[in-house]
Amino acid sequence: MRAFEYREPDTLEEVLALLHDHGEDAKIIAGGTALVIMLNQRLIMPSYLISLRKLSGLNSVDSVDGALQLGALVTHRDMETSPVIRDQIPVLAETYRQVATLRIRNMATVGGTLAHADPSQDSPVTLMALDARVGLTSSGGSREVALDEFFTDYYETVLQPDELLTHVQVPLPKPHTGSIYLKFLPRTEDDYATVGVAASVEIEPSSQLCRECRIVMGGVASTPLRVKEAEALLSGQKLAPELLHKAASVVQEHTDPISDSRGSADYKREMAGVCVRRALEQAWQRALA
Repeated sequence: MRAFEYREPDTLEEVLALLHDHGEDAKIIAGGTALVIMLNQRLIMPSYLISLRKLSGLNSVDSVDGALQLGALVTHRDMETSPVIRDQIPVLAETYRQVATLRIRNMATVGGTLAHADPSQDSPVTLMALDARVGLTSSGGSREVALDEFFTDYYETVLQPDELLTHVQVPLPKPHTGSIYLKFLPRTEDDYATVGVAASVEIEPSSQLCRECRIVMGGVASTPLRVKEAEALLSGQKLAPELLHKAASVVQEHTDPISDSRGSADYKREMAGVCVRRALEQAWQRALA
């Protein structure tokens, strides 16, 4: 590990000033569950390490204009156990409960996971399926970015060197909406998924037709992958095995997985279709309940 200067500012303004001054020479550390590994492996070698440990105000879950606003420093364990989240967007609690081990969930943060941008992670898939947006702040101002426009490549995002991800905003689900996250892993339960799929389906209750759906996958491309072509196929349709098979086929055509220790590219592509069928069926049933 290369020597670096460690800073522990007390306020958000100080953090933003440091990012403005040092830009690409600086890295933010929150939970550190991914960053410390990358430092040890010399995958990154910053001159400045800026800790968010002393910051307040970025670790709460708040209701804001028909949405939940998640502070960037909310931990995975907080997401898993929060009564507000479990009551209003339960699929988020279900998703975060499937991440790694309890020790990791106690440290890893909502914002840190998104900024890390590993396409095999669980929570970005569900957040994207829920139409989440991220808040990015610099000393020059703030902006919001839809999560499906945030990721650009393996471990890369639109986050600029002088910006900090401060919050995530997740709209509350509309009535008659069902959502689910399915994680397929043939190894241990704390591993990254071979394939992860989140589906959100809103139905018309009287006709049981699909009004809108979102399908997002992890582990099958360089970023979490939303397949709008498959979503359009389901719009205005009623749940049927043939429809799910067609959607799965469309999804498989858009995947671009790599072979690794969790499976070959062909295997991941096949499992993506299987998981999408299962996720859509279960989300649809939740919407009907």
